[in-house]
Amino acid sequence: MSSNQIAVEAKPRLVRNICVYCGSAQGADPLYEAAASSLGRAMAKASIGLVYGGGGNGLMGAIARSVLAEGGEVTGVIPDFLRQKEQPPSRGQECVVVPDMHTRKRLMFERADAFVALPGGIGTLEELVEQLTWVQLERHSKPVVIADIGGFWQPLLHLFAHMRERRFIQSSFEVRYLVAEKIEDILPMIETAAARTELLGARKDIVDPRL
Repeated sequence: MSSNQIAVEAKPRLVRNICVYCGSAQGADPLYEAAASSLGRAMAKASIGLVYGGGGNGLMGAIARSVLAEGGEVTGVIPDFLRQKEQPPSRGQECVVVPDMHTRKRLMFERADAFVALPGGIGTLEELVEQLTWVQLERHSKPVVIADIGGFWQPLLHLFAHMRERRFIQSSFEVRYLVAEKIEDILPMIETAAARTELLGARKDIVDPRL
């Protein structure tokens, strides 16, 4: 490098991995699986890794396969007792086997810079609500996106509105999340939110968000 050249250190990327919560079933509408596959392709093309529950069935399998098909990185975190039932993909992804659900959720949190909830069942709902609770309690500041594909999450969003109306969610103790109706909006939303948090100096990643 000549004396006229200035070495500029590359700024660390804010969003390297996204944790996606979604169902181990396909659901009643083919739109859900198509959305999972589309998100996986978009993540791989943006060089963003997938962190997910490790299963090979349903929407979980669809998003993992789509990321891998585009040459992206996938980390599946699965409890040992679910390996037979959820059949993790045998090739391509890093498969982390853990002893229980608590360890699974903790590791997924640690490995992700943001969270997306696609359609899913009770497990998906529980994972999403736990992240929203941690954000509300200021245990972390990572973006959380509710992917309202085909209006799937509308009943939950109406419930949140009902909680605000009844003053169980107050402005001083708000639940902060983003809502995306289209898959193509998710990554720009996350990048913008992460950049805003970094700019404000408000990034917070607590070692143990359950404390």
